[in-house]
Amino acid sequence: MFDEFIKSERTTLSKRKRIMRFDNKPRITGRMSVVGVKESQGPVARYFHRCEVDDKMGEKTFERAEIRMFDTAVRGALRDALLTAEDVDLFISGDLLNQMTTSSYAARDIGVPHVGVYGACSTMTESLMLSASMVNAGYFNNVLCAVSSHFATAERQFRYPLEYGCQRPPYAQWTVTGSAASVVSQNSEKTARFPKIVCAIPGIITDFGTNDLNNMGAAMAPDNVIIPPY
Repeated sequence: MFDEFIKSERTTLSKRKRIMRFDNKPRITGRMSVVGVKESQGPVARYFHRCEVDDKMGEKTFERAEIRMFDTAVRGALRDALLTAEDVDLFISGDLLNQMTTSSYAARDIGVPHVGVYGACSTMTESLMLSASMVNAGYFNNVLCAVSSHFATAERQFRYPLEYGCQRPPYAQWTVTGSAASVVSQNSEKTARFPKIVCAIPGIITDFGTNDLNNMGAAMAPDNVIIPPY
């Protein structure tokens, strides 16, 4: 059914051609994930590569902890792909802070060309879509993608600093404390065994009128959303 869907050229949400097909099948050759304490206690904890036992991760501030977590994920993905920073042609990443502070510090330390993506929960998908497009077109051989967020830094950024002591309603969502990175590489005999990226569909911004800053989950996954038939 998925093959029939992408052959249709158009999604059920738009009459425009939105499906991007990657004929050269870029491969995900490396990956790494790092999460905080709350995430390591959840139902999918066994799928994470590294679970931290301290949300500050030995740093003085939550912002420095996020940078450290981000750097750990990026360098872990490179090791998993058996690559070094010198093998990376482009770095696409983002986070939730102003001016993408976490990504910028990591890009500075790695020292490769950087493209910043600010898409909140869609950042990783956008990074993979952009990297697959560039690799598929033959511009680059290896593109590094990464994303991060930290509950404490996001609260300070979008709601109230934890030090303020503002009470949260029982239904309030928690921003993930975690970071993930992937390496997207050219399809070749050497990389043929890795997962491939076949296509991508850029999304459409839809406002469902949700205005409760403690319930952003309702804005991203409303009950009346239309799901294309995959």
